[in-house]
Amino acid sequence: MKIAIIGYGKMGKTIERLAVEKGHEIVLKINADNIEEFTTENLKKAEVAIEFSHPESAFENIKKCLEVGLPIVSGTTAWLDKLDEAKAICTENNGAFMYASNFSIGVNIFFEVNNFLAKMMNPQPQYEPSLHEIHHTQKLDAPSGTGITLAQGVLNNIDRKDNWVNRKIEKSTELALTSERIDPAPGTHAVTYSSEIDTIEIKHTAHSREGFASGAILAAEWIIGKKGYFTMRDLLGFK
Repeated sequence: MKIAIIGYGKMGKTIERLAVEKGHEIVLKINADNIEEFTTENLKKAEVAIEFSHPESAFENIKKCLEVGLPIVSGTTAWLDKLDEAKAICTENNGAFMYASNFSIGVNIFFEVNNFLAKMMNPQPQYEPSLHEIHHTQKLDAPSGTGITLAQGVLNNIDRKDNWVNRKIEKSTELALTSERIDPAPGTHAVTYSSEIDTIEIKHTAHSREGFASGAILAAEWIIGKKGYFTMRDLLGFK
């Protein structure tokens, strides 16, 4: 397939390397240095776009691709106040769009495990849930989109918690989601349930960016020929 990479940083370069190894062709690479090449004409050379840019530009990047009829998968985080608008643009243009806070297959399985465990822990008020994440220092958002997705999974299933905070909790209804930025860590996420008697913890540790990049390529392969808004749950067949 012919791919447009929008956001040619470390992730974009990893996507390029893995995609070429799989026999795909990169027909467009966009970053801040060549934004003038981000044109309708150039986008039409691609069959799909993979977008890992910055929060301030993600929505406009997605909008532009959808308006020219190019399927797009995006892993940029911290712009989700406009996600519903992006979904509407996708519908208006009969397009194809997938957003994921994390494209790693392992992380998406971890999301499902997190949801299942939270449901089991809901009737166990003696356990205090908390989340902790570690990322490299170039990670712009804290907490990360992955951390927020995990926190939301807990909030959706634990009735005694009503919001997450990026610090230690001050009220019993808060869920602690704490962050560290340490090089060269590509990403570790832990969900812990602690009681006076014992502690239960589930953890995902990424060893490199390749898991994120290979998942994004898989999503790009999958979305071609489809119409609508999708998540990794659709790709993986989770009910």
